[in-house]
Amino acid sequence: MTTPQRSLWPPLAVLALLGLAALLLSVTLGSAALSLGDVWAVVRGEGSSLARTLILDLRIPRSLSAFAVGGLLAVAGALMQVLLRNPLADPYVLGLSGGASVGALAAMLAGLGGAVITGSAFAGAFLSTLLVFGLAHGTGSWTPSRLLLTGVVVAAGWGAVITLMLAISPAERLPGMLYWLMGDLSYSRSPWPPLALLLTICLLLLPLGRSLNVMARGPLQAAALGVNVRPLEWTIYLVASALTATAVTTAGSIGFVGLVVPHMLRLVLGNDQRLILPACALAGGTLLVLADTLARTMIAPEQLPVGVITALLGVPSFLFLLYRSR
Repeated sequence: MTTPQRSLWPPLAVLALLGLAALLLSVTLGSAALSLGDVWAVVRGEGSSLARTLILDLRIPRSLSAFAVGGLLAVAGALMQVLLRNPLADPYVLGLSGGASVGALAAMLAGLGGAVITGSAFAGAFLSTLLVFGLAHGTGSWTPSRLLLTGVVVAAGWGAVITLMLAISPAERLPGMLYWLMGDLSYSRSPWPPLALLLTICLLLLPLGRSLNVMARGPLQAAALGVNVRPLEWTIYLVASALTATAVTTAGSIGFVGLVVPHMLRLVLGNDQRLILPACALAGGTLLVLADTLARTMIAPEQLPVGVITALLGVPSFLFLLYRSR
């Protein structure tokens, strides 16, 4: 049963307020704590130079990057779960992030940086997309189970390649590569490209909400109800690949956001994709902002990789969700 259109907005408004609160919390907390008054003074163009530097140059860009990456991963996870009709489907499980990681680490190993790392990660993600789809398709049409199994095998292969690259990398580059693999928002440069992509994809997916609802029931029912199944399946997979590649190039490998957030929201809000997809963007962003704030403050002034925090939070949360849905 789909959710009536008028009931879509209250849960989204609540999630938006929670996201705003998480962003304010992340701006005030850190190795140097700031009050809301300090933040308001900087917004008005006042405040000390230290407060302006902390808020405008460091914390706001990092918090917005965390929000964008969390939203991208959660929406990508929700799309993959619709495509495969499997709550365990996730861009990381299907090898997309592994391909992006191999591309980025190859650029780091070659001593390159900046835009080359970003381009290499994108190339790796789309190479993984073509590899998984090509192997799963074979000489006939692919099935969700075949695609999922192929993605798991390809992800394992990318993991072996990553291990080999770490083993042969110079000692001086190893810490940065390891931190990037665990997820790190310290070097995220600008939050605006991933934020713009997140907003654009959500707006473009809204008209497809009804088709995605039907697709979640299976391709045969979708085709019987007039949905052009194969182009929609390719669109979902390519969009999820683009979202994952952007997230990985911004913050490295961060797991469990795309797995836990859509599953949790479906338990609370139902399975209407017109509501779930924008809710995933808001809830995933909020979760990663809070996780990054925790990573910055737990052992301040030292910082933990945010991927460690999401794993520590995601594993027990997912086990609890599995227990609840037995």
